[in-house]
Amino acid sequence: MSNQAEQSSTSHARMEARLTVAALVQWQGRFLVVEEEIKGQRRFNQPAGHVEPGENLLEAACRELKEETGLTATPTAWLGTYLFKPADSEATYVRTALIFDLEKAPGQHHPEDPDGDVLACHWLTLEEIAECKPVLRSPLVWQCIEDYLAGTRLPLSALKAFI
Repeated sequence: MSNQAEQSSTSHARMEARLTVAALVQWQGRFLVVEEEIKGQRRFNQPAGHVEPGENLLEAACRELKEETGLTATPTAWLGTYLFKPADSEATYVRTALIFDLEKAPGQHHPEDPDGDVLACHWLTLEEIAECKPVLRSPLVWQCIEDYLAGTRLPLSALKAFI
């Protein structure tokens, strides 16, 4: 076999994905979003972040919600898992979004953001989020809201972890 043929048959690049979670929280027609500063620009996102070693998806989503908003809540459903490759990045993200239904009115937000990216938390209507589309962190923010409004609810029991 020629050297070139050897290289082409063994040079299949593998995608390395970054595992992330997001919390979709809705209260009385408003969605919880965090305002972040990313690369010097203001962006809006659901509370979200990377899964840390030893965490399962539910634990990671609860931790991110607490860190970025100060809220403690339990997920009630799995919204979906999304694959995203930003045009301006080499990274590919696998984002699992969970739905958190609050049992009582949210109080004051006191983020414990160890990364220092969160500037503020906001409860926005669908119309307000639509106006923010140009500054959403990714298209996944809007897609998650659309899926939620379409009634997508998957059982949490379908999420398995062997860690």
